Amino acid sequence: MDSRLVQDSQMAIKKSVDIFEKCFKFDKAKTLISQGIYPYFRVIESAQEPELIMKGRKMIMVGSNNYLGLTNHPKVKEAAIEAIKKYGTGCAGSRFLNGTLDIHVNLEEKLARFIGKEAALIFSTGFQVNLGVISALVGKDDIVIIDKMDHASIIDGCRLSFGEIKKFRHNDMTDLERILNEYEERDKLIVVDGVFSMEGDIANLPEIILLAKKYGARLMVDDAHGIGVLGKKGRGTTEHFGLENEVDLIMGTYSKSLASIGGFISGSADVIHYIKHFARSFIFSASPPPASVASVSAALDIIENEPERREKLWKNTRKMLKGFKELGFEVGPSQTPIIPIVVGDDQDAFTMTMMLQEEGVFANVAVTPAVPAGRALIRTSYMATHTDEQLDRVLKAFEKVGKSLGLIK
Repeated sequence: MDSRLVQDSQMAIKKSVDIFEKCFKFDKAKTLISQGIYPYFRVIESAQEPELIMKGRKMIMVGSNNYLGLTNHPKVKEAAIEAIKKYGTGCAGSRFLNGTLDIHVNLEEKLARFIGKEAALIFSTGFQVNLGVISALVGKDDIVIIDKMDHASIIDGCRLSFGEIKKFRHNDMTDLERILNEYEERDKLIVVDGVFSMEGDIANLPEIILLAKKYGARLMVDDAHGIGVLGKKGRGTTEHFGLENEVDLIMGTYSKSLASIGGFISGSADVIHYIKHFARSFIFSASPPPASVASVSAALDIIENEPERREKLWKNTRKMLKGFKELGFEVGPSQTPIIPIVVGDDQDAFTMTMMLQEEGVFANVAVTPAVPAGRALIRTSYMATHTDEQLDRVLKAFEKVGKSLGLIK
């Protein structure tokens, strides 16, 4: 055979098996960029406050999870600065080996007291908590049962486990019981969000707990968006329902009300001890940096000592829920400071996001697969530090854009 034909044939084979081929073909984001409606990776030039700076222009932020407004709080920033002065900027190793500082242990004890559990374990990110905890607890003969609207980190934690994954329809207790009944003889872990991050509704914990007990399942609640927000003392979804002693494991993140980055799991001392020795995302990750740990500790103090922040957050939430409904928007089942504006079509949601930006409002967009097909939405979320004047401007912007797109009359 001609050597050139052999060479051409070899080149064709190489091209057809190039793992980067999918990268070269991916053009969806580039199309949105060319159309001027790409709503991701927008660069912010200021702190996560009710007003931010983007491209030198002031905008109102309704896309942040900084619910209590603590990320720029003087006491939180001062705690971070002092921790850096004492411990430096990092720990240069994992908690398992050289990366455990006294402030890590102190924060774990503080979190356990705050949540009302025997023990807690802190991770470098919230995502790593769910990855590590679920994959450590769920073995090859076990069942892990999740709500179809659970966060991606829960889904990925299930995938990393060797167990069988079963999903029930969102907050549908009949469907959950169907699965529990089918696998009554197997060891089971139910994992649900306390507050669902897209729709803003709350898990039906009273019914889930009853079913878990009936069928011998353990229950883990991801309360990333509930801690600091729900409950008389801000302890989250379990306190909201008065069921603090009925949930086996409570997970939380720092990147919402706790003003930093990282996460934790809390539960009985024996279970936390086991997770500490089997959660790969904990064992093989670098230790949380001192500034982050100190920030969370300071934020916890503020949550406990300034309940008026939570009261203001709920005042703002009620105002916006009422305002959007009166304008005629569909806000879904929201019961929390996460208020989605249902748009429907993905393209329309992208367009609306950028139109709101032109009106001086920074909001987030959620499309498939983050939400069901045909349920694209603008995800808004509110802070204790928003003023009435800022919120009125947001409603006016939504009214203008909503009418322009035919979403409201």
